[in-house]
Amino acid sequence: MRTRPIAPLPLALSALLALGCNAQDPTQPSSLTSITQAMPAAADLTSTSTSTAGATDLPPFDPSNFVRTVDNPLFPLPLGRRLIYKGTEDGEPEMVITEVTRDQKTILGVQVVVVLDRVFMSGELVEKTFDWFAQDRDGNVWYFGEDTKEFENGKVVSTQGSFEAGKQGARAGIIMRAHPKWGQITPQEDAPGVAEDKSRIIGVDATVTVPYGTFTHCLKTAEFTDLEPDAVEYKFYCPGVGVTRGRDVRGGTAQTKLTRIEDR
Repeated sequence: MRTRPIAPLPLALSALLALGCNAQDPTQPSSLTSITQAMPAAADLTSTSTSTAGATDLPPFDPSNFVRTVDNPLFPLPLGRRLIYKGTEDGEPEMVITEVTRDQKTILGVQVVVVLDRVFMSGELVEKTFDWFAQDRDGNVWYFGEDTKEFENGKVVSTQGSFEAGKQGARAGIIMRAHPKWGQITPQEDAPGVAEDKSRIIGVDATVTVPYGTFTHCLKTAEFTDLEPDAVEYKFYCPGVGVTRGRDVRGGTAQTKLTRIEDR
């Protein structure tokens, strides 16, 4: 999952980034704070991103415990929705278009929601990813993997990061918990050596202003991966929309903000 808003490093409106063998292990693994909550020192953050210290176990994975609709307030995926983000990376204009498709796919016995994420740099398509999500009856939104392609001059040059829950040792992670808590660390992707993203909650009552509007009671996360211990991205998930803003704080220069939502 790309770390830009999707998914994802990468959706939200008012009030917005695994897997066993074919039979996944069924046991796989609120204080308020403001947006000004201090981030750990650089050394501490690096330590966090290269260890499982502070990580919270995932709830049991049960294919019979999933519902068809993803409506977690901080990560809703209404079919037909399109979210458009704009920003920059290395000084170059970037646009991310996220679409909740009506495509159908089943993974580990669960019907997932297929989300198409496209990234454009200076108007040229550089990445195209299909992400797979599903929500359990408790409200946790699980991430089942991605099919990603990177492009140069219109040609595919890499599929690095692609994986699917239940194949080659990958297991499903969680993108958004039903009841997120400050300080909680959650494995989002668990495909050893391929995708190992994690999220740490560093704010639970943030106010965010982007071109699309101002949002309150948003979740602020620091997202990182064991595969790139020096890279960290902040994301803001706001009620009714999901990701509204993302920016690299270490290991990159990308930043994107939500500019438009289209429900079709």
